[in-house]
Formats: sequence, C-alpha cells, structure tokens
Amino acid sequence: MRTALPWIIATLVVILDRITKMAVMDRLAEGAWLPVVPGLALTHVHNRGIAFSLFSEGGPLSRILLHGVILTAVVLIAWMLQRHGSHQLMAGTAFGLILGGAVGNLIDRVLYGWVVDFIHVWVKIGDGRWSWPDFNIADSAITVGAILLILNEFLQKPAEG
Repeated sequence: MRTALPWIIATLVVILDRITKMAVMDRLAEGAWLPVVPGLALTHVHNRGIAFSLFSEGGPLSRILLHGVILTAVVLIAWMLQRHGSHQLMAGTAFGLILGGAVGNLIDRVLYGWVVDFIHVWVKIGDGRWSWPDFNIADSAITVGAILLILNEFLQKPAEG
C-alpha cells in the first residue's frame, strides 16, 4: 500500500521551516541572542557552509558547487522516498523528514546564499559552557530522519531466503 504521508511530512517540514526562519529574520537582528530557558536561546545566525558551518569560507564557485551537490541530494532523496519510502511507515517518515529539511535549507541557499540558523543549545559545565552549533527546523528534521532511517535498518526483519 502506497501512502502520501512522506510527501505530506516533507511539505510540512518545509512550511514550518520557512515560517520560523522568516519570523526570526523579521524579529531578531543578525547576531541577536534571546534567552528562552536556561540552556536554550533563540539567535539569528547566517550559516554560509553546511552542517556545523563546514565549507563556509568558499568563494562563489564553491557555493555553486555546493548548491549543485545539495540539489542532487534532494533529487536522490525524493527518488528514494518514491521508490522505497512510501510503503514503509518508518522509512517513509524518515525520508520525508530528510527531504523536507534538505529542501528547506536549499531554499535559503538559493534565496540568500546562506542558511538561517536560530536555535542555540548549551550546557553549563563547571565554570565553562559547552554549546552545540546553532541549527534550525530543517536541520532538526534531517537529524531525526537520519536517526529513524538507522533505526529502521536495525528493526527490519531479515529476508527469508
């Protein structure tokens, strides 16, 4: 049985990602810091690289190459979702989350040349503080989707042969 649920999930991730990023850009100046609760703050950061700001120092040619790689990944993920994910709930959910997150961040890259990150998490350890790199809804969806995909592999029943 095929279902549209993964495509709905991907669409909802893109919509939620766009709404939250637009709200942050509208209400917080770049570099702003707004504490929410201890260990969590809203920020407004422009990430010109990929995960954890990797490759953020590249010039225009590297950005075009990065966009091409990401667009290729989006097409590949959509193909995998269509081929494998629309008949298995966990795999479909995982592919939907990953696809929605990848599209959400790709939209930022195409529109602005960077990705808007706004969630900042930290833990106070002794006199210091350990901070996770800033992230957004799309990044969260990709991470949860990847975890679900890994879990799905572990929970698969072995094929009878």
